[in-house]
Amino acid sequence: MTPKRPRDPNQLAKAIVDIATGEKPDRDPTPEEQGKDPAAVALGKKGGAARAANMTAERRAEIAKKAAKSRWSKDS
Repeated sequence: MTPKRPRDPNQLAKAIVDIATGEKPDRDPTPEEQGKDPAAVALGKKGGAARAANMTAERRAEIAKKAAKSRWSKDS
């Protein structure tokens, strides 16, 4: 994904010069460039959706009740 470009013409010109001179990267580094395992990144993207798909509705409700109780407790 490329970074969002500024709307102001002066800021856009500066951003283009920074990219052209190598002061600023044109895109975000990939997970592999950051030293992350591609398989782990793929699993991480599944995340909560995959976890929720494997749970029963009762278990999801139980977790939601516990989270709500924690959020609304007077302790924090």
